[in-house]
Amino acid sequence: MVNLPPEKLGSFYLGARYDSETKEITSESVNYDARDLTTHAVCVGMTGSGKTGLCIGLLEEAAIDQVPAIIIDPKGDMTNLLLQFDGLDASDFQKWINADDAGRKGMSVDDYAKSTAEKWKNGLASWGQGDERMQKLKNAVDYTIYTPKSDSGVPVNILGSFAAPGIDFESDAEMLRERIQGTVAALLGMIGSKEDPSRSREGILLSTLFEHYWKNNEDLDLASLIKGIQKPPFQQLGVFDIDTFFPEKDRFEMAMAFNTLVASPQFAYWLMGDPLDIDKMYFTAEGKPRHSIFYIAHLSESERMFFVTLLLNSLITWMRRQSGTTSLRSLLYFDEIFGYFPPTANPPSKKPLLTILKQARAFGVGSVLVTQNPVDIDYKGLSNAGTWFIGKLQTERDKMRVLEGLEGAIAEAGSGTEKNFSEIITGLSSRVFLMHNVHDDEPVVYHT
Repeated sequence: MVNLPPEKLGSFYLGARYDSETKEITSESVNYDARDLTTHAVCVGMTGSGKTGLCIGLLEEAAIDQVPAIIIDPKGDMTNLLLQFDGLDASDFQKWINADDAGRKGMSVDDYAKSTAEKWKNGLASWGQGDERMQKLKNAVDYTIYTPKSDSGVPVNILGSFAAPGIDFESDAEMLRERIQGTVAALLGMIGSKEDPSRSREGILLSTLFEHYWKNNEDLDLASLIKGIQKPPFQQLGVFDIDTFFPEKDRFEMAMAFNTLVASPQFAYWLMGDPLDIDKMYFTAEGKPRHSIFYIAHLSESERMFFVTLLLNSLITWMRRQSGTTSLRSLLYFDEIFGYFPPTANPPSKKPLLTILKQARAFGVGSVLVTQNPVDIDYKGLSNAGTWFIGKLQTERDKMRVLEGLEGAIAEAGSGTEKNFSEIITGLSSRVFLMHNVHDDEPVVYHT
């Protein structure tokens, strides 16, 4: 049984210290200061390492403290956050039981449900989790599953992403141009274009259209964008007239590509549902904190990139409107950053992620970035992360890349350590993690 300290706001219960030599769980609890998440966290581990369980536990602790969260779910694992059975009755589990699984154990569905409920009850009790805390979790936040381009959950209307931001363009020109560039890159990706949004004529035209309308505080939608491509509301781009820089025939082809996208019956789903409004994603109309899960496993690769980029840019705009704080105001959780934060390429999602890692701390916005593909991640960009959760890894190459990233983070923080991280990581097993937190005196090995 783990010795738990008294319940305290801002202290997340993560598990218990693990003795790497005896391979035993100790009775000493591991608690994490919520404020440390404002310097961001990285979680890496292979399939079966237990990282999803670790992260669900972290998010549940945030929920108990009523910290709102935006959860990007590319694989579909995070919808498990809604599986909360405060009474732990067999009837709660029954509808989730696979009859084949029960049959393989020689049990009826009813008996298997009872057995599963008992297993959960005993498991939670062994970690000091009782009915009162589970009820507190269930009542703490509102859970919503958003499904962009689908009505399986709550659809998301992306049109607000093209609306004028409602702030003076000149005073926030750098931030707004970054947002425009990300939006343009995502839009070009949707029509299959690989052009550089900052150097190609397609990207420059779209960026100039956004800037033109937003400077005049006018909202854009895809229809007006298509019309603007055909007949831009300006005569020049740089020193050349518009037709020399981007001939009308070529602009028509580009407009047709977007029109084909918009004309698809499936595209209508992008324009349905709740607006992409970060305030509404973080809080209900009544002001209750919300954990918004964005399930995107059903989208194509280009659609995922498009939506994630819009979401991240919307979060940055929201973030910069907030007052400064040293407390944890809200969370961004990204369940698999592979493909969105590569070491060499620059997909549209990478720049806003870097911006969040560098600037979000001042506004109390913490991020948790997770991957099971540790080789193809930009560790230089992750050097700003203050906490590293490292689980069991698949290959020696994976371990070397993670060590490289961890050492970069330690150097960035200016903290040294005598620990042999390579040896510790090699000895990790399922649900056992190395936690290195720059705010703590030493790293911790613990069991979730």
